[in-house]
Amino acid sequence: MTAIGSERFTVRSVQPSDAGAWLELRTALWPGSKVKHADDIKRFFDGRAREPLAVVIAITTSGSAIGLVELSIRAYAEGCETDRVAFVEGWYVRPEARGQGVGRALIRSAEQWATRQGCTELGSAAEADNAGSAAAHRAVGFTDAGLVRCFRKDLELSAPNGLHQAD
Repeated sequence: MTAIGSERFTVRSVQPSDAGAWLELRTALWPGSKVKHADDIKRFFDGRAREPLAVVIAITTSGSAIGLVELSIRAYAEGCETDRVAFVEGWYVRPEARGQGVGRALIRSAEQWATRQGCTELGSAAEADNAGSAAAHRAVGFTDAGLVRCFRKDLELSAPNGLHQAD
C-alpha cells in the first residue's frame, strides 16, 4: 500500500466490481462514447476482448479509483527490438493524484505483468503534442523512441475473385 496525500492507495488487477470506476477513468482518458467503453469493459470481463490483455487500477483506501493502466502484447512497437513487446495501451492518473507516485506504481505493476508474460521490453505511445504525458513517461524510465505520423485509408470492398464489385 502506498500513500497519496494523507490517504493510502493500492494497485491491483481490475475486478468485475471495478467496472464502473474503470469506465470513469477510461472515459477521462479517451473522451467519446461511454457506450463503446462500457461494451469494451463487458467484453474484457466476458473473456471476449482481443485487448487489453490486462488492466491494473489504483484505488484509495476510501474506494476511489485514481488511476489505471491497460496492457497488451504487440508484435512490434516503435524503437523496440523484440517481436513480443508488452505495450501500455492506456495510462491515466486523475489530475488531483498526479505527482504522488500513482503513475509510477501503475507502471511498476505493468512491468511486473510484462516480465511474467516473458516480455523484455515495455512500449508506450503518446500524442505528439502531449508534453505532460511525455514527461510522465520519462519520469518512470521510458526513453523517446521516435515520433511517428500515422495514416489511414478507407478501402473499397472487392468481390471474392478480386474484381471490383459493380454498382
